[in-house]
Amino acid sequence: MEQFDVVVVGGGIAGSSIAAALAPAGVSVLVLERQTTYRDKVRGEYMQPWGVAEMLRLGLEQTLLEAGGGYTNAFVTYGEHIDPVTAEASAIPLGMLLPDVPGAMCVGHPQASEALNTLAQQRGAHIVRGVGDVDVIAAPDTSPIVRYEFDGIVYEVPCRLVIGADGRQSTVRRALGIPLAQIESRATLGGLLVKDADWGSDAAFLGNEGNRHFLAFPRPNGYVRLYLACEPGPATAGPERTQHMLDAFRLECVPNSERLATAQPAGPCSFYVGTDAWTDRPMADGVVLVGDAAGWSDPLIGEGLSVAMRDARAVTDVLLAGDDWSAAAFEGYAQERSERMRRLRVVVHVATELRCTFTPEGQARRVAFSGQMMSDGLMLGLMLSSLAGPEMGPAESFEAENVQRILALA
Repeated sequence: MEQFDVVVVGGGIAGSSIAAALAPAGVSVLVLERQTTYRDKVRGEYMQPWGVAEMLRLGLEQTLLEAGGGYTNAFVTYGEHIDPVTAEASAIPLGMLLPDVPGAMCVGHPQASEALNTLAQQRGAHIVRGVGDVDVIAAPDTSPIVRYEFDGIVYEVPCRLVIGADGRQSTVRRALGIPLAQIESRATLGGLLVKDADWGSDAAFLGNEGNRHFLAFPRPNGYVRLYLACEPGPATAGPERTQHMLDAFRLECVPNSERLATAQPAGPCSFYVGTDAWTDRPMADGVVLVGDAAGWSDPLIGEGLSVAMRDARAVTDVLLAGDDWSAAAFEGYAQERSERMRRLRVVVHVATELRCTFTPEGQARRVAFSGQMMSDGLMLGLMLSSLAGPEMGPAESFEAENVQRILALA
């Protein structure tokens, strides 16, 4: 029964980032991870500028760059209603949204997880990969105990704090009985990594054409992550879905998109229905939740990595600020996260209605919104908050009145 200050259940992006930040400060950390090899989960590879700001505060930039990450400093919106030259001239300058933040970052999820896990180990964290069942025993006024199976042996580890960073199906969250609220989106989103695209641009882009909403995020060395939102059917679930995904990127409104449509697949192609989920209080006595374990944002607007980075930074700040690691010490984190995720739910609801309504009325609304957004502070504040941070937009941007005003356009 070796004892640790902190046991992190889950060695992915959030969990490994926390361990890498705590270990050099003299905090003894055990990280338990089920996977021996991180796999491509198709999503979670784009970090908004506000997430990059948190990554920089954690000192993780070089690690993620060396893991194959790269910056993109522009976001282009294409579509049937706009000339490509005009669209590119109107690109959002991602490197100008926040002080000292060079832009957004695109990085492979498996590569980032591996690099951050390795960094945590190099800095002194104890890592166990390939664990089996994990159980958490926590009660008021007692130190929590983590019980886990590894190589057929069950270990028990007492600690001061358990950090649940074990994803959407969090064992820690369920063991503590922390309820999870969840709503399903009407958008079906698919993802595919391609290589040898000869794309020649580091600008991310999105847009609409016909009955599909598309997004693309370039990475160094010729990789591009493609996403497609469309109506579910044989093209999203059948054996030819990879080819259907590629064919969907033969776009008239995006110059040179043929290069993406003929690129080499470099990973699985999967489609799934988006969801939003949240916990009202992501902590209990001896336990705090981070990342997807505490709830997640619908991936349509690409906030997952940014949420994970802020969670990691916020929890690390509490632990390094003093000796109070009680549930009360995480109250500020819980309140900030609750409002952050609420605002992101508003943003993704509006984004889904705007981008994934594949009707003439939906197209008319997109045109009207595009024409008004830059001159309307509340509309602009809502949409830019997904890039610069949910706290950056005016509170009125997230109220029902503003949402209804946007959805009533055209």
